[in-house]
Amino acid sequence: MAPEAADIAVEVVYAEPQHAVVKTFRLRVPATIEDALRLAAVDPDFAGIDILHSAVGVFGRLVGAGHLLNDGDRVEIYRRLAVDPKSARRARAQDARKKP
Repeated sequence: MAPEAADIAVEVVYAEPQHAVVKTFRLRVPATIEDALRLAAVDPDFAGIDILHSAVGVFGRLVGAGHLLNDGDRVEIYRRLAVDPKSARRARAQDARKKP
């Protein structure tokens, strides 16, 4: 069965240090981030991911739930950083100063 002209394909991704979930979903136009996340939320591969409280973006740009999607967009679900980058940089600099 060929997809209808009113359908778009979007990729929803979530990455962890050792594992990434990448899924393609077909949505009816007009489709929003919220529509894509609703499909991801019921997909078993996204189980355990706090989709509702995570920041999301399209191709690295933060967007809101009402953002309209285009065919081929990549919806990225962001996770909190394990370590604050400034703190990590500061700790590395202190360790470097301690070494002879």
